[in-house]
Amino acid sequence: MLLLTALLIIPPWMRGQWPPLIAYGGGAAFILYSAFTGLAGVFQLGRNLTPQPKPRAGGELVTDGVYALLRHPLYASLMAFGCGWALLWSSVAGVLLAAVFILYLHAKTRFEETLLHAAYPGYADYAKRVPRYLPHSKALRKR
Repeated sequence: MLLLTALLIIPPWMRGQWPPLIAYGGGAAFILYSAFTGLAGVFQLGRNLTPQPKPRAGGELVTDGVYALLRHPLYASLMAFGCGWALLWSSVAGVLLAAVFILYLHAKTRFEETLLHAAYPGYADYAKRVPRYLPHSKALRKR
């Protein structure tokens, strides 16, 4: 929470370090990706959604919809939002904070994946087929 709070506060405070066209265009692209992946991920997970890395007891492995394109759309959404927010404000400090936020979320993802491997026998095959955060061209062509 501390990283996310800092990421929301610091870029508007320490802003304006590159041209607005780059800031608005790049920031908007990341934030749109964030909105799509986050909303789709929440919708697809349904009752399986939990704020904790540990899978919900009695839950099921979701592999359709946005989860057919990426394994962790909610983390991807947060990562993209952090980058987009920092770019939108054209903040070098924000970009650095976004990088730290991404490293934190990636570590959390790795921990969560150990729990998912233990909870769902099919997770290993799923993880081989589907990338973590960004869909690859092979997955997009199947759509």
